Amino acid sequence: MKNRERYIWIGVTVVLLLFLTVIGFAPTALAQSRGKSVEEYVRLFEQVFRFIHDNYVDVVDAEKLFQGAMDGLFQSLDDPYSSYLLPKEMEDITDTTSGKFGGVGLYITKPSRANSQDSSEGSSSLPDRNETLYVRVVSPIEGTPASRAGISAGDLITKIEDESTKKMSIDEVVDKLRGDPGTRVTITILREGDIEFQVTLTRAIIEVPTIRKDIIPGGIGYLRIIQFTPLTDDRVEEAIEFFESNGYSSLIIDVRSNPGGLLRAVVDTADLFLSGGIIVSTRSRIPSENNVFTAREEAKVPSSIPIVVLIDKGSASASEILAGALKDRNRAYLIGETTFGKGSVQQVKSLNGSGFKLTMARYYTPSGTNIDHKGVEPHKVVKEKELTEKERESYRKLLEEGIVEKFMQGKPKPNGSEIENFVAKLREQGIVLEERIIRKLIRNEINKTCNSPPVYDLDYDIVLQEAVKMLREGKIKSNLEGM
Repeated sequence: MKNRERYIWIGVTVVLLLFLTVIGFAPTALAQSRGKSVEEYVRLFEQVFRFIHDNYVDVVDAEKLFQGAMDGLFQSLDDPYSSYLLPKEMEDITDTTSGKFGGVGLYITKPSRANSQDSSEGSSSLPDRNETLYVRVVSPIEGTPASRAGISAGDLITKIEDESTKKMSIDEVVDKLRGDPGTRVTITILREGDIEFQVTLTRAIIEVPTIRKDIIPGGIGYLRIIQFTPLTDDRVEEAIEFFESNGYSSLIIDVRSNPGGLLRAVVDTADLFLSGGIIVSTRSRIPSENNVFTAREEAKVPSSIPIVVLIDKGSASASEILAGALKDRNRAYLIGETTFGKGSVQQVKSLNGSGFKLTMARYYTPSGTNIDHKGVEPHKVVKEKELTEKERESYRKLLEEGIVEKFMQGKPKPNGSEIENFVAKLREQGIVLEERIIRKLIRNEINKTCNSPPVYDLDYDIVLQEAVKMLREGKIKSNLEGM
């Protein structure tokens, strides 16, 4: 009987508490149903915040509540590019924009959990490449540990130090990859074709260069834009002067694996190639974010110079603005793969140590196209052919067992006969990869040890080969209208 009375008493208490709670919040709630103004939501939020802080069964830290509320606000936007930033994360952003930080040199992305579904474990021992909760490599930063290790755009990072990245936030992943120069981190990579392997990277001071340049025989200027920083347009202008002094007659702009950068930087860079007209426009519900960026009347690069732009799935954001502008204005011929597809503009705001990044506008190419989730398509698709199942197994074996690295030990620059003997031995071991791929892996190993690796690779870069071929044969016009 006492137990029954106790149950009734608890039940009544719950009902009374619920009743009192409703009474306490009812005026605001009723006002919400009528007005739904921002101020009323803010007041209601404050009431709930205070009530939780003062009445939760355990003591709750106000900062923890605030951070949780902020995370919830940004997650409700369902936007992977908008998020609340803890003080450490704000510091990391500052490091990134300054171009110096201790890390491995990767640009990565991860979809919001709201857009993803956990898939059940299948019979395969490998993770599913279609599992969207893994971290995806947008691009490696050139000349960094990740780049020298051969990590590529589109690779998935499935583990960091044997810990799955599936449940990690993007910021947790960044924090684990960064660290003091000289320390090591081991990551597990899943490459297209279900090729999985581990890589141990030694962290370094990452200083992001903005361009590399060279002259390809035949008077072809080669300009690789790595990332758009405040110095990019100045460095590009210097490169153009270098090309002029070498008598260039055509130009290749390579923005493959370029993750983007500053809007102002890409606008000023595009201005060097366009004479008047629209470069890009931004549109927003905020009037101050509605802008149209135009080029000056006289371009730095003469209109008589044919231009080819190389793009791939690692070309994102600002690099897509450049490619889209030159394509829409019929100023350049695009070769490669469809770009990443990030058509939004973010701003970073500080909150007394912490902060947030928020999508404030979307950008549109001169034709009025927003490429978000679609990307910029090339005029001509050129990409590496897909490997067969047997070729994937061979490729995986070479990477997992470090066969090429072992071959290179004591041979910083193997000669032709050594490479031929190595390829023949691989054939005996059942490796079925075509010789060009094996030689490219050897070249990559050689470049890892170079203080200044080659600016371009005409031996194994089939996209660049196609661009050079078309320019030399005169198939690319300086104005593409009518092509």
